[in-house]
Amino acid sequence: MNKINLEQLQFGYDDSDPAGYKAGTSRLGPAIGAARLGATVYELTEGQSICPYHYEYGCEEWAIVLSGTPTLRHPGGEDVLAAGDVVCFPEGPDGAHKLTNAGGETVRVMLLSNKQSPVVVVYPDGAKIGAYTGEETDTIMVRRESSVDYYDREA
Repeated sequence: MNKINLEQLQFGYDDSDPAGYKAGTSRLGPAIGAARLGATVYELTEGQSICPYHYEYGCEEWAIVLSGTPTLRHPGGEDVLAAGDVVCFPEGPDGAHKLTNAGGETVRVMLLSNKQSPVVVVYPDGAKIGAYTGEETDTIMVRRESSVDYYDREA
């Protein structure tokens, strides 16, 4: 049995993430030997978001707030969440979401999802679609009229 303590996580940061999207990540699934479910804990300092506003086909996600008060943007507007809150982002446009730390206290949020491939992600603000197959050579991010970078047109 593999075990992780959520109070003792180590977070990695991707230096290529642009300002506003510098989230620390701790991927739990591989560490505990999970094959069908994925879970990542994100650590957000003030002003940072996990990723651009998006929704997915082929994936349902849950957000579980571990600490802090992240702001959740969703199709109905925005809500401030608190530690202990759990929300579901269903597949498709009704599940669109973006989590941001708008306050001063560090936020930790766990995203839990089924692991399915391929998955298609739609980014309404940037007019982009990403198709993720699990194979880097078969993954693409495009705008309807052209191929684009992941963060193109994101604030």
